[in-house]
Parts: sequence; C-alpha cells; structure tokens
Amino acid sequence: MRWGTYRSPADDTERVGLLVDGRLHGLGAGRALVDLIAGGPGPLEEAAAEARSAPAEVVEPTSVELLAPIPRPPSVRDFMAFENHYVDTRRALDLEVEPVFYEQPCFYFSNPAAIVGPRTDVRSAPGTAQFDFELEIGVVIGRPGSDLALAEAEPHIAGYTILCDWSARDLQAKEGPFGTGPAKGKDTATSLGPWLVTPEELEPFRAERGFDLAMTASVNGEPYSAGKWSSIYWTIPQLLVFASRGTELRSGDVIGTGTVGTGSILELSAVHGAERYPWLAAGDEVRLSVAHLGAVEATVLPAAPLRPLA
Repeated sequence: MRWGTYRSPADDTERVGLLVDGRLHGLGAGRALVDLIAGGPGPLEEAAAEARSAPAEVVEPTSVELLAPIPRPPSVRDFMAFENHYVDTRRALDLEVEPVFYEQPCFYFSNPAAIVGPRTDVRSAPGTAQFDFELEIGVVIGRPGSDLALAEAEPHIAGYTILCDWSARDLQAKEGPFGTGPAKGKDTATSLGPWLVTPEELEPFRAERGFDLAMTASVNGEPYSAGKWSSIYWTIPQLLVFASRGTELRSGDVIGTGTVGTGSILELSAVHGAERYPWLAAGDEVRLSVAHLGAVEATVLPAAPLRPLA
C-alpha cells in the first residue's frame, strides 16, 4: 500500500489517501495517517478497503498539494547509518573516523516543526553560505514499543518514505565543537514523502542489509548522487533497537537512516571538489529519488533575513 496526506481541493482540509492506479482515493475529513498506523496493519488494511470501495473523493496527485505523509510526527531521530558516506566524508576532510561509529548507531533529534511536504520549496537557512541536501530513507513507526529486541523490531515499522535533511554546513561546523549536536545547522526544513510505502511492497527487493533499491539525486537536472539502500551499515531493525532503548517509540515517530553514500554535496565536494559540486543557491532545483518510494522535488528559495541578537 502507498498512502499519502494531501490538501483536499473540495474544502481545503487535510485528507489521507490511498494511491490506487495512480490516483489518490481519499478518506473523509478528520482522519489522520498517524492514527491509522497506531494499531498495526489491521486498521490500515480496513481503511484501504474503504478507500478502494467507497472513497470520499478521487483526485490526481499532481492536482493537489501533497503534504508529508505524517505532517506532524511526535519526534524525528536522524541517524548516520551508511558507512561509505561517513568514512569518505571524514577522510576527505582530513578528520579521523570515530570508533564509536562501529560500536553503536548514532543519531540526533531533529525538529518536527520543520517537516515539509515532498513538493514544498525550501528556504535556505538564514546566515548560511553552504546549504546542502541529504538523501535518506525515512522509517515511520506504527505500533508503539519500548526496549525492542532485534527480532521484534520490524513489525513496529508502518512504512518507508524519502527524507531530505536540509543542512547548513557552515552553521553545523560552527556548532559542532560545542558538543550539543546540530542545532541551526539542521533546523530549517526536512522534506518527507511523497508516500508512506508499507513494508510488504518492498519485500521483493529485500537484501542482506536493507533493500536493493537505487537512491539518486540531481541538481538542476545534473546527476549528483547515486547510491544503494542495501549499502547501509547499521540495519533499520538495529536502529529501532537502539532508538527504543530506555524509552518509547510512538506512532508516527520518524527515524532517518542518515545519508546514503554520495548523497550530499558535503561528501561530493570533499571528494571531488567544490567547483564541480557547489553549494546550493536560490533557484536551484533539487530532485531526490528512491526506487519504489517516489521522489522529493524542491526549489531552493532565498533565506529569511538574519535577525541580529543585539
């Protein structure tokens, strides 16, 4: 199943829709995907049967405003689970590879209020001269769980989507030595969508460490990134085990995998040079694609004014 959240052209309300033969079969107003996924696959399958047999409306995805599948997630954790992205970037910047990467998966908490839809244009961060994209997988939690064991983690996944963690690299570098993790370097926008793709859709592509699916990015039509989901080092069940340790994962929580290898300008420019891969500028058109998940497309807009602190 492929679910989306969109704004209805009939009354401007937020609706949930099932993608059927390329069209969205919308449910009635007042339904939210985060509620449907909380009980596991059963309620979602019942909603799908309703959407197919008695939709409140049927709309073309290109004719409506697509929102993030989960527009207001309770929390967003973003990991760094792809070894090639981490190691290549660190070495290219003459930085040591930290042993902790191989000891446990590492993440930071992102800003749920910064979630935007898959076609929403994105403002550059105020004060940055090094705006960047990050090509990632977003994992959405369905059934809540705490202290998950590895063998029981996957049933808590409601589905997968594309996640783009827009990043201000100069601000991120300035904040780094303070030791509190990313703040304004990662605070402006996180694109999510276009669909929540349920796990059974991807089973034919299962590999040892993920799914054998291509992940690509382009800027202004020029190919930039080309990676594979199956190259992930820390598997998604391992991420869920670690994220749930000593706490609760709630319905609608978003878990980012971190950037696939070659999936950011930071890595590409460090390895191949900034002249070949310059930072994003206003007017740049970015397209991020994952096979069988769809694509995120956004134009970079000028930043809001930088307000002084004094």
